[in-house]
Amino acid sequence: MAPAQPASAEHILRMFPEINTQLAAHSRSATQDDDLAGYDEEQIRLMDEVCIVLDDNDTPIGSASKKVCHLMENIDKGLLHRAFSCFLFDSQNRLLLQQRASEKITFPDMWTNTCCSHPLGVPGETGSTLEAAVAGVKRAAQRKLDQELGIKVHQVPIDKFEFLTRIHYKAPSDGKWGEHEIDYILFIKADVDLDINPNEVQATKYVSEDELKEMFKDDKLLFTPWFKLICQTMMFEWWEHLDSGLEKYMNEIEIRRML
Repeated sequence: MAPAQPASAEHILRMFPEINTQLAAHSRSATQDDDLAGYDEEQIRLMDEVCIVLDDNDTPIGSASKKVCHLMENIDKGLLHRAFSCFLFDSQNRLLLQQRASEKITFPDMWTNTCCSHPLGVPGETGSTLEAAVAGVKRAAQRKLDQELGIKVHQVPIDKFEFLTRIHYKAPSDGKWGEHEIDYILFIKADVDLDINPNEVQATKYVSEDELKEMFKDDKLLFTPWFKLICQTMMFEWWEHLDSGLEKYMNEIEIRRML
């Protein structure tokens, strides 16, 4: 049998049109990027991760690096990506909060929900239907709960996550960085062990509903914009139904626009 001839790029792309060529053509990684000069080395590395780029109806149209998706100059032109916000409650119905590390490039030092991040443009975390997308963000939540808080997958099984709704919001972090996301809201109730990654999280705290409301009254504390939006709208109503009646809030089809 004759040895296979080396395949040209043209041939490969004709055979596999689903290949995304944009990222492969980049000549520099985020670690060599002037926009990121002076930031934490590990956080710069994470800016090379690939986010899922969307239209306004949450339909995937491609992918782009985390850095590209979070530059305000791109956000102001309409660039939108998929995200998730996970809310983990213990057996006492207390919500686990985290304070983002000072090393974070966007929204450093701010208090927020248990875990907020992005499904990546990789098999298993993306999806063009709502069912597939929900499955993808649940897998992404498992990955990030481990990476940020050391919570192992067996303590947060996929079938324990509940999908409530999606919110579409936009928020600047500073003059350069910001967020423009369709954010999937996930609840999970579990008692977990924490092993915090200090490059991601500087503090954690379990709070009751009343304790969180008191935190919001403290002018010295800063909160992420998506967390404030969620808490100012449906969060406390959802929380009251955590053990009974949450089903009526789950699997919402319509995207909540909070722009």
